[in-house]
Order: sequence, then structure tokens, then C-alpha cells
Amino acid sequence: MKVLVTGGAGFIGSHVVDRLIWEGLETIVIDSLTGPSGSSNLNSAAVLYTNDIRDETLGDVFAREKPDVVVHMAAQIDVRQSQRNPQLDAEVNILGTLNVLSQCVKHRVSKLIYASSAAVYGIPHYLSIDEQHPMNPISCYGISKSVPETYIRLFAELHGLKYTILRFANVYGPRQSPEGEAGVVSIFLDKLLRGERPVIYGDGEQTRDFVYVADVANAVVKAIHRADGETVNVSCCMPTSVNELAKMMARLSRSMLQPQYDKPRSGDIEHSFLNNHRARDVLLWTPQYTLEDGLEEMIAISTQADRVVVS
Repeated sequence: MKVLVTGGAGFIGSHVVDRLIWEGLETIVIDSLTGPSGSSNLNSAAVLYTNDIRDETLGDVFAREKPDVVVHMAAQIDVRQSQRNPQLDAEVNILGTLNVLSQCVKHRVSKLIYASSAAVYGIPHYLSIDEQHPMNPISCYGISKSVPETYIRLFAELHGLKYTILRFANVYGPRQSPEGEAGVVSIFLDKLLRGERPVIYGDGEQTRDFVYVADVANAVVKAIHRADGETVNVSCCMPTSVNELAKMMARLSRSMLQPQYDKPRSGDIEHSFLNNHRARDVLLWTPQYTLEDGLEEMIAISTQADRVVVS
């Protein structure tokens, strides 16, 4: 089986590629390499095409490689950038996905796996958030991740394209950049390793659902053979406050630094965590890492990488 991964050189995408190769699957990557890490995260066993998913040249890759399955990870992921430039956000996340979908149909791809986001839900009406929760995004990014879901379902109905939509909670782990619109875990870790105090916006009692990137990659690979026509949350189903996160990270990194507090940021959701029971039932997936397990591994890898760079 041949699997094509868009955005396969990025944070989550590179872990998905590693898992696919570990499973013995022939793996093709399409990535524009405009992310902060370039191609440095990419497994050398993968075949790389440096293409933008919006370009007409995307079809040349599909024609040459003839993938059986496409994992669509490529996206504009910066929420604040999406507010500043919603047109670019829509071009990448909506029109780019339409280009991928069109190539899947044209070249008879068997299945598409789409990386969606908890951002499609907006402010929760109830907790935990299941897949039946209304989609009411409060950012341009949330809109641009939700619209492709509708297109995917329509393409499935019109063209028989199989699909699984995976809505990720707050993903963290090695290779996540602390720059730009990064996750709070990577930002905190970068501060701690630099000997700087992490910044918490608001009182720190806001909660999030943190899921380790290795668990996410496992869910993606399971979706290749399961959950056709399903939309599935990928999460730990466990709320953790930002204060709890900061304390745990300081303890695991053996830092005595205390966080500093700043005024709340506008548009931040106070509480959010996703129900993952559907993933258990249709993907046969449950997270293998607790938050502490994942943080411990991430810190160990990051610390080792720093030692290598210094030496």
C-alpha cells in the first residue's frame, strides 16, 4: 500500500510519516517546507515532493505516485494569522483541500483521512464535547477547518471516495515549534529550557485537553483500515488547567521558575475537552500516554537535542 501525506514534514505530519514507515507502508510526502523546521523532521525513508497543495502541479505528483490512501495534514494552523489574513487562511485550508479532493477523485484514491480540529466546535455548549456537538467556530481558522469537512462528505456521496475525519484536541510533543501560533506546551518548555519564566494569560484555571503526538499518529494509521465515513475526536478526554500543566512541566524539567501572569487574551475559550468514546468504538483506539508520560518523553527528547547542539 502507498500512502501520500500532505504536510508530512510538519510537526504532526512527520510523526505520522514515521509511524507509516514503521508499519512498512510506502510513504510519499507533499510539503511546501515553509514551516519553521523545513525538512529537518522528515524521515529519510519517505519520498518528498516540495509542492504547495494549492498548485496545479499537485496533480503531477498524484499521477506519478498513484497513492492508495491520502492523509491530508497540510494546513495554515496559526489562529491569529487567520484573523489577520482570512483570505490566505481560506486559500490554504479550503481551496487547498478542494485541490487535494479533486486529485483524489481524478486519480482514484481509495481513501482520504482529514486532520480537522477541536476549533470547529467553538465555545462548548456542554462538556465533554462529542462529535454531535454543533459546529460554531469563533475564529477564521475554525471556519477554514470546518468547511472542508462538508466538502469531503459531499465528495464521498458524489464520487464514492471513502474518508475518515479526525478532530484533534491540543496536540503536543517533540518537534513542535515554540514559534508563532504554537501550542502552550512547546512554548512553556522553550521558556523553561532557556531559564525564563513561562507566561500564563488570565488566572490559569482555563482547561484544555492535551493529547500526545505519538497517540495522534497511531490514530491516523488506524484510520487507514477503519472508521470509513466517520468523524472522530482524537483526545485524552481529560481536562487539565494551564496552572496544573505549568506545575507538572516545572517539576519534570526540575525547574524552580514560577510562571508570571498576564491579562487574558480575547477570544480564548475558558474550558474545552473532547469526548473520545467514538474513537474507542470505531478506531479501536485509546491514548497510551498520560499527560505526565508524554511530557516526560518530550522533555527528555528536547533536553537531549539541546545537549547535541551544544556539544
